Amino acid sequence: MTDLRTRLRAVPTLTGTPPQFDPAQAPATPHELFVDWLLTAVDQHVPEPLAATVSTVRADGRPNARVLILKDVTEAGWQFASSAASPKGTELAATPYAALTFYWIPLGRQVRVLGRVEPAAPDDSALDFLARPIAARAESLAARQSDVLNDPSEVSQTVAEQTERLQADPGLVAPNWTLYTLQPDEVEFWQADPDRRHLRLRYRLTDNWTKERLWP
Repeated sequence: MTDLRTRLRAVPTLTGTPPQFDPAQAPATPHELFVDWLLTAVDQHVPEPLAATVSTVRADGRPNARVLILKDVTEAGWQFASSAASPKGTELAATPYAALTFYWIPLGRQVRVLGRVEPAAPDDSALDFLARPIAARAESLAARQSDVLNDPSEVSQTVAEQTERLQADPGLVAPNWTLYTLQPDEVEFWQADPDRRHLRLRYRLTDNWTKERLWP
């Protein structure tokens, strides 16, 4: 029987087909380039192009990562949402810095965004909550994310109860729902090369954005 290490080494990697990209022609700000890369992923029908890994810091100093959905990106930063009472919310309250990582495999492209995270105004967070599907709002109103689940039937029962609340009051907003903006001070664009000569372009913010090519 083939051992696991041998099997894993036989799995193809860097299978994407990167589009043409000239770092010398990259725009002055990472926001502009990110939007271009993101819309390319959308137009090329990359699965789940808005999915990103957000990494926060636990109270014990260990990193904590999970996948969520990008809500928007503007010159102010990259936006995502969560309950302030969730693990990521409490971690951000204690250490308001995070990293977002996007990986669009069919395009051989990765983007890493690092910076400080700021909660939005309550009205903006409420608007984001009300734009969610009713099932997602009902689950958020249950306010039990990451709690230990002893009886799986509790999920259906609790969500059904919260759905009834929403049907009776469509404007109801979960009190802890928060829209967050990651305000970047460093953004790296990475494009794969089958010969491992990966193209890397980093933006760093001091007084203004500085662009730097990095070794693969």
